[in-house]
Amino acid sequence: MTSEELKKYFIDYQISTQTFDIDIINKSLNKYFSNDTLMHFCHPFGTFKGLDHLLTKCLIPLFDSIPDLERRDMIVMAGTTPEGRNWIGTMGNYMGTFLKPYLNIQPTGNLIHMRYHEFFQVEDNKIVQVQAIWDLPELMMQANAWPMAPQLGAFLCTPSPMTSDGLAIKGDGKKNFDHVINMLHDLSIHPTDPNPRVMQLEKYWHPNLNWYGPAGIGTGRGIAGFRHWHQIPFLRAMPDRKGGSSNEKLAIEGMEDLKTHWLHEGNYVCETGWPNMRLTITNDGWMGIAPSNQPLEMRSLDFWRLEDGLIRENWVLIDLLDIYRQIGIDVFDRIKEFNKARQTGNIKISNGLDVLK
Repeated sequence: MTSEELKKYFIDYQISTQTFDIDIINKSLNKYFSNDTLMHFCHPFGTFKGLDHLLTKCLIPLFDSIPDLERRDMIVMAGTTPEGRNWIGTMGNYMGTFLKPYLNIQPTGNLIHMRYHEFFQVEDNKIVQVQAIWDLPELMMQANAWPMAPQLGAFLCTPSPMTSDGLAIKGDGKKNFDHVINMLHDLSIHPTDPNPRVMQLEKYWHPNLNWYGPAGIGTGRGIAGFRHWHQIPFLRAMPDRKGGSSNEKLAIEGMEDLKTHWLHEGNYVCETGWPNMRLTITNDGWMGIAPSNQPLEMRSLDFWRLEDGLIRENWVLIDLLDIYRQIGIDVFDRIKEFNKARQTGNIKISNGLDVLK
């Protein structure tokens, strides 16, 4: 299927989830999924199959807690990967009024935002696989319930592309894809070559780049912001990082099972993998995690926008809650400890007319 055909195919999904109505969602989504659709979702949802589980485990509880829930796409990419698989990649924000506890996160009574990166593999007019990360730490922070170390980068509602063209992406983009692949290859040279200049960031990244990391890491502005608020702590803590990729330039012997899926359109490139990196926390410095010398697997779903041949914006979501799970920390248990001294019930807000009488 072409990019245009895949995006047209996806329209009903977008419309039915822009403003949630359970009956409409059930009717619309049934045409997309089968009982065998493989769902890879971030922690704590896990891996499961079928639309019924997607609704009962993920969507309906979120809608129950945020009754005016909206799904707002800001980037939609689609096409066929080099391996011949049809994928749709989406980035956006779930938004609405947080009125009931969700995953033991207490409601705020206010409008909230939670970024998502959701990827859909399509075969024979059905979605056969989903890979999705919701930025649950972002929701926790707005509820003043993030129980882990403060993030180094800025906290903000992740914006759409500066060019406002994330829903109208067209063009091949192979040159931009090659640029991102070369950038990732040069990053991997360090620390085998310990000189940080070997990564050549200025060759690949715009001087005024925005790096939109997940809540827990935060957003960095410019190459200096990227280095200080993400790269230095990350590389210092996990110098043995190894990424797997179906791209031969990034492939590493022994990591063949770490498959990634790449799309490129116009000025945009995106990638999903479940997981797509292995590493070991051997030094201090990353998110306040003590070096455990424990091997980890990381899921990272990324979007890049290029401008004048350089990366201008990079949206990154990492399943950070699963990282904590792998080292034996249950973030949701820590939230329960927070909530022992908090009001955590439902919030009811009048329409305000009684106040205006």
